[in-house]
Amino acid sequence: MKICDVTQFYSPVSGGVKRYLSEKRDYISQHTEHRHVLIVPGARNTVEHDGRLTLHYVASPRVSFASHYRLVLNTGRVRKIIKQENPDVIEAGEPYQLAWTCLGAGRSLHKPVVGFYHSHFPESYLRTISRFGGRPVTSMVDAISSSYIRRLYQQFAFTLVASPKLQAVLGNMGVANTRLVPLGVETDVFEPSSRNLEWRRQLGVKDRQILLLFVGRLAREKKIDWLLEAFSIVHKYAGDRFAMLIVGEGAEKGRIEEAQKTIPHLYWLPYEGDARRLASIYASADLLVHAGLCETFGLVALEAQACGTPAIAFYESGMDDLIFGGRDFLADEQNPESLAKAVLRAYQNDLREIGLKARETVIQRYPWKTVFRGLFDLYEELTS
Repeated sequence: MKICDVTQFYSPVSGGVKRYLSEKRDYISQHTEHRHVLIVPGARNTVEHDGRLTLHYVASPRVSFASHYRLVLNTGRVRKIIKQENPDVIEAGEPYQLAWTCLGAGRSLHKPVVGFYHSHFPESYLRTISRFGGRPVTSMVDAISSSYIRRLYQQFAFTLVASPKLQAVLGNMGVANTRLVPLGVETDVFEPSSRNLEWRRQLGVKDRQILLLFVGRLAREKKIDWLLEAFSIVHKYAGDRFAMLIVGEGAEKGRIEEAQKTIPHLYWLPYEGDARRLASIYASADLLVHAGLCETFGLVALEAQACGTPAIAFYESGMDDLIFGGRDFLADEQNPESLAKAVLRAYQNDLREIGLKARETVIQRYPWKTVFRGLFDLYEELTS
């Protein structure tokens, strides 16, 4: 079987979608006889071959000067590549123009097309609209978004979603053809033994400090401002008992650089694309802290806990089901003060013991091999 994935959510420093696609290609290469084609934006039109894996870059301009993402304008080239590759299954990993391109190519080839609803994209901009446009405008835009999502995703053979919460959101919009496919973790790579105390010292963290960690895109929807404010509050009450490391790239990096001038023990590192080095960062921290409110899965929480590092997130943020440390590790109210309280509350627990128990849960439920076996059963259902 040949599977073709198409998405714009792919850049040298992108997160969950790129990880899902990279792990899928590794799984295909190591555990199956299938072939895989990936079509993504790039600086120029190029093709790369690696055994049964093919990667097509389509020349696309950057979304903005500060962004690493690119916007595919040449949908005709994407359609031509799909027709030339003639896959057995096409998977659209985005809700914009390439999703419609995949549907059109699938109809032309008489091949099934599935959609993966990776991100509930209306949620982030609806929050901004509600602040400036008021309730009537927000309601109108919400209705338009829901209609668009329903019209698009009902055309797929089925729609993949990573969490029950997102499945319920789409169901309420009238998208009935969903299939649950959680994301996963390579538990042999993301594991506790890669903890590195010397690396912490080199970073500047003192042996007695609790190292808080954030990993992800430095984007507005990740609430980097709340994360920094929460750490400032923690520092106010606990002094230098805590340090914080933020790992990632994005438009909010400048905000971190400003905060470093006034908040001690705040560190930043660029995006880490090597899985083993990233695993060592997770394992070397004491507590992952995530301030986002509209996560559709929360892969970083799984990866951190696989490394034996507990995770904190907001209650009803979309990550609730992936926080395995218990109620102390969920912030009750969605504001920086509540997040800071959750950090201080979690600190009263035995973080190492809770982290290791969380790893056991990840191992039981979320290995990538388990995830992809279920996904390929769905592909077989479509092509048999």
